[in-house]
Amino acid sequence: RTCQHAVAIIIFVLGLGTLLPWNFFMTASQYFNGRLTASTNSSNKTSGGPTKDYNYDSWMALLSQLPLLLFTLLNSFLYQVRERLRVAFSLIAIFLLFSITAVLVQVHMEPDTFFSVTMATIWFINMFSAVLQGSLFGVVGLFPPRYSTLFMSGQGLAGIFAALAMLFSILKSNTTEALGYFITPCVATLGTLLCYLLLPHLVSRHTTHTHAHTHTTMNHSPLL
Repeated sequence: RTCQHAVAIIIFVLGLGTLLPWNFFMTASQYFNGRLTASTNSSNKTSGGPTKDYNYDSWMALLSQLPLLLFTLLNSFLYQVRERLRVAFSLIAIFLLFSITAVLVQVHMEPDTFFSVTMATIWFINMFSAVLQGSLFGVVGLFPPRYSTLFMSGQGLAGIFAALAMLFSILKSNTTEALGYFITPCVATLGTLLCYLLLPHLVSRHTTHTHAHTHTTMNHSPLL
């Protein structure tokens, strides 16, 4: 019974971990817009040129949905790669990308360079998120239907959690708070990876315990 509850909690955490990183990135658009505007204004004061509009929100929407669509379709061809490898590699890649984003909070960069790096990060985060989601949906599909509900509930909580974190972080005025904001999904991604690695052991233990309990019950049955 304990193993069953532990498996349910891990499935919920996996749902949370699939969307939490991107929700944190998407919710921080105020930070990215503010930094691009501040950097552009600083450069223009020096050069005397006009203010450059990067259209961050439009590019973010395009470069997030395009890889999500492409790699969701490509998931059907990636079944030849072991599911364990796909999930683990995707989570590690997302962790590294968010680590880079957190480090860049403290690094001064030219607006064009910062914009390019941010757009590349958006593309790769969504690329790995698509592979991760497709793989985990396949894993959850092996469990009874109620586990799919838990997985989807975790995904729903990810958006709420990111929005609340954004409310508690004044990204535009304090780099320390921005750093803490981006470190949070790094920790969550590592937690998701640990939960995923723990899941097969819990399932195996639960299956062994169920078989042993069934065997004992049959041996003590008055019909035998």
